[in-house]
Amino acid sequence: MRIRLISVLLVLAFMAAAGYAQDTSKSTYRKVSQNAFGLGERLDFEISYGFLTAGNVVMEIAPNYITINGRNCYDISLKVNSAASFEWVYKISDMYKCYLDAEGLFPWKFEQYIREGDYTKDFVAIFDHENLKVNTNTTVRGEKKPDGEYAIKKYVLDVISAFYFARTQNIASMNKGDEFTMNSFYSDASYDLTVKILDRENADVSAGEFRSVIVQPLVKEGALIKKAENIAVWISDDDRKIPVKVQLDVIIGSVKAELTSYKNLSGPLNSKVK
Repeated sequence: MRIRLISVLLVLAFMAAAGYAQDTSKSTYRKVSQNAFGLGERLDFEISYGFLTAGNVVMEIAPNYITINGRNCYDISLKVNSAASFEWVYKISDMYKCYLDAEGLFPWKFEQYIREGDYTKDFVAIFDHENLKVNTNTTVRGEKKPDGEYAIKKYVLDVISAFYFARTQNIASMNKGDEFTMNSFYSDASYDLTVKILDRENADVSAGEFRSVIVQPLVKEGALIKKAENIAVWISDDDRKIPVKVQLDVIIGSVKAELTSYKNLSGPLNSKVK
């Protein structure tokens, strides 16, 4: 079972590498106005597999900006850890990092550190939106892979920034069956991630009961995940648009992630019923 899929969906994520100091002071980038999230936001989730508590996920924006290429960036982390009682099945300690341009909402750098059982993977992608390329380096089980350089579309996203950018979309105005698409990069390729509106219903989780929009990530076969029809994400139906619940059906059961707590939101959760 690959619980790291949950972290990708909640997707669905340190300073720039030494020597990388692209001068962007004279460049003009897009400006995205949003009030969905801000500095210091923290979201906590519990992962369950059947009746077992499998682990937890923490999504957090650091309380202060960091500067990359002369621009303010959100320092975003996503951590996935297995519960002590579940480690006899599978031990997980994963971390994703994204340095997201605060004004344009596009990534300058993405980091992934996977520790699952005896499997380890470190992956770093550095984005050059001026020259439309991304440079990557990967280490798997201690073996350094060849560095990569790939062409990208401007403002391409990674698996973490895609989640935060999706929160800026006007989901409240969308109807059942409506879709929106984002372009993302992972590993060695770009792909289109389409999100479909499925329905609206209340979601009752540990953090409370919320009016929610159910969305479905539609990933093309061969991308990050397959069988996207088995995935559903409940998003709070308000200006914050935080994930309340994620459900992923697998061959031998169902994996869920449910919101347990939140703090330092950029505004009220008007979708909360109780």
